[in-house]
Amino acid sequence: MAPPSETLTSRERLLTALAHREPDRVPIDLGGNQTGIHRLAYAALLEHLGWQEPIEIMDAVQQLARPSEAVLERLHVDTRYIHAGAAADFRGDIVPAHRDGRKWHDLVDEFGVRWSMPDDAPLYMDITHHPLADASLDDVRAYPFPCGDDPGRFAGLRERALQIRRDTPYALVGGICGVVYEICWYLRGLERWFLDMVEQPEFCAALLDRTLEFWLDWFDAYLREVGDLVDVIMIGDDLAGQRGPLFQPAFYRAVVQPRQKRLVQFIRARTSARIWYHTCGGCRLYIPDLLDNGIDALNPVQISAADMDPQALKSEFGARLTFWGGAIDAQHVLPHADAATVRQHVRRHLEIWKPGGGYVFNNVHNIQAGIPAENILALYDAAYEFGFYAARDTAAASTTLNA
Repeated sequence: MAPPSETLTSRERLLTALAHREPDRVPIDLGGNQTGIHRLAYAALLEHLGWQEPIEIMDAVQQLARPSEAVLERLHVDTRYIHAGAAADFRGDIVPAHRDGRKWHDLVDEFGVRWSMPDDAPLYMDITHHPLADASLDDVRAYPFPCGDDPGRFAGLRERALQIRRDTPYALVGGICGVVYEICWYLRGLERWFLDMVEQPEFCAALLDRTLEFWLDWFDAYLREVGDLVDVIMIGDDLAGQRGPLFQPAFYRAVVQPRQKRLVQFIRARTSARIWYHTCGGCRLYIPDLLDNGIDALNPVQISAADMDPQALKSEFGARLTFWGGAIDAQHVLPHADAATVRQHVRRHLEIWKPGGGYVFNNVHNIQAGIPAENILALYDAAYEFGFYAARDTAAASTTLNA
């Protein structure tokens, strides 16, 4: 039997779900830096569909493809992304290098962090140089951070946003930004940063202040450009791993959270866009803190991690928090099960997440290389088929959202 007819536009659908009301169907997302698809998985999907198109890399570090409009429409995706760029004088070239008997592809980002991908295993880029690894507190204060509000970052951004808003029915979502915490360990090195938390928390505070300053400047300019147009703003830092928090929650609440909260409140004062926060892992412990910061949605909802049972999360936080992701066990089921099992898992999880709205469909994080194309189609086709709510009059919701 064919699914019911759609009665809302994509934008109306997403905004209704974010307002914790039930739209005509669950909104579907694909194409962001944490909600995207690896270029190899994308190539396999195109081959399976029998389509030929050039593959554009939208994220060199994660090797994510930019999905074409044809693919987004095939998968019933309701979101469209806009991304700010780099400072006008930043080149960002990927250059070849030879180290340890291997050929590498290197990218030095605006913060001076070097990301590298081995030529013999071209899947992702990992950090191979932390510029503040041996820095002192004075070095941190003097380090030349990039200019957050450089006009080159936002050239043409409003025009791209207006095109989506005026000419399409889709919800407008910003790319990932506001990475206050993670940039610190990119600069310092993860092991050294973890030691800093214990040995010299004042060093951590100083570096966090520098990253926060960058993002406050960035958002001041960004929101002047598109704060009245964008529907969702994506920020985030990984706070947890497979088994729970990556570091002491007391350090988070004393040192990290005040800076994150300041950023969220800075954004909230300048736009009505919903604020989406990304952290992988078993982050259940931090959800009350994130809500206190002022976020609206949590991604990717890693349901295979500790203390991340979908029913428990929905029951405890579903009235206040939109879950964006959590569609399937992306570690064990999506890569290894058959398409029929993928459909079953999607259907079961939709039954948990759907009631009362407050849910946006996406895989848990990016679709990785090696995921069978049949499973990708099963994932999204099941989301569409089983994502419809019972027939209802959605005219009132449409009128309210367009007022």
